[in-house]
Order: sequence, then C-alpha cells, then structure tokens
Amino acid sequence: MDPDCENCPGLCDVRENVVHGYGDVGGEFVFVAERPSSGADENGIPFTGDEEGERLQRILGDLGFSRSDPDSDEPDLQNVFLTYLTRCRHPERRPTDEEILTCEPYLNAEIRMINPEIIVPIGQRTLEALAIDYTTRAPDSFDVTEEHATTIRGRGFELVPMLELDEQTDDDTEAFVEHLRESVFGRDYRQTKGRRGR
Repeated sequence: MDPDCENCPGLCDVRENVVHGYGDVGGEFVFVAERPSSGADENGIPFTGDEEGERLQRILGDLGFSRSDPDSDEPDLQNVFLTYLTRCRHPERRPTDEEILTCEPYLNAEIRMINPEIIVPIGQRTLEALAIDYTTRAPDSFDVTEEHATTIRGRGFELVPMLELDEQTDDDTEAFVEHLRESVFGRDYRQTKGRRGR
C-alpha cells in the first residue's frame, strides 16, 4: 500500500494522511466505510481520533474485537480489519465516483489478502459500491436504513450493513451489536465459504 499515493490530484494537497487499512490481516470480519473521518485523516489510522471512531471502537470492544480503549489512537484489534473505499479525505466534500474507482485496487487487494467471512459496509454509498462486486443484487435495490443490522448473502461471504456512524442512535448501535451476537456469532457463519481453516 502506497503511503504517498498521488493518483487523485484533488486530494493530494488537502489530505493529512493516506489512510490505508488497519487491523488483523487474518481477521474474519472487515469493516468498510466511504472515506476517512477527520480524526483518521489526522492520525493515519482508520476509525480513530474522533466521535465516529470512538463509536466504532466501542462496538468492536462490545463484540470482542478490540482490547483497547475506544479513544485509542492505535487500537489493539483481533479478528477484524478496518478500511475505506477511498484512502484520502477532502475536508469540504465527499469523494467523487472517480476517486472511489481510483482507490478500488487498494480495497480489492485487502479483501483478497484477508479473505473475510463477513464484510460490514458502513453507509449507503459503501453498501452500493460493494454490492456491485460482491452480491447478485442491483446496487440501487439496497437501502442501508432498511438493511442495517441484517445479513445479506454475498459472493463468497456475507454482508452485514451498518448505518453511517454519525447517523446512528444508541438503539441503532445496540441493534447492530445484538444482530452480530445472536444471528452471526450464534451460528456457524463460516458455512458461507464452506468451512475453511486459517
């Protein structure tokens, strides 16, 4: 992963860091958001440095994926990898379709390397982007508000969509954690890929 990527002229001069994926490369779960938050842009580590990051880190702690405090700048993660559609943050706008497409090889390389059982798309745009490659449904058939905290059968793994972190209520967060505990952890989700070992 290129720490000094300059493929997107509109982002190179305004970002603080190129924020590539972080976590357990042998993990069975991958969480994917659209772009780095302001805290992640500053720290260079996904989902750290601000309220959005703390919410996700609390979720990961509740699920047993994190052994560090929610405000840690370098979370101690196990069985989970965190990443984005785009690796750079523009402070005044969301990424363009072209910027997402330019970053796609990074995400594809991470998913191939990790070969997860479960992918968690965070937000509508991420859900639609992953649907193109990893489900048989049309991207515009998904509504993250309706699909939040549900399981969608994908190609080779399952997707468990999540609302944007800054849009979640505490009830939304609790529903997501409960779904993973009861409907994902509570069964052998590995059957999606035909029981494999690491």
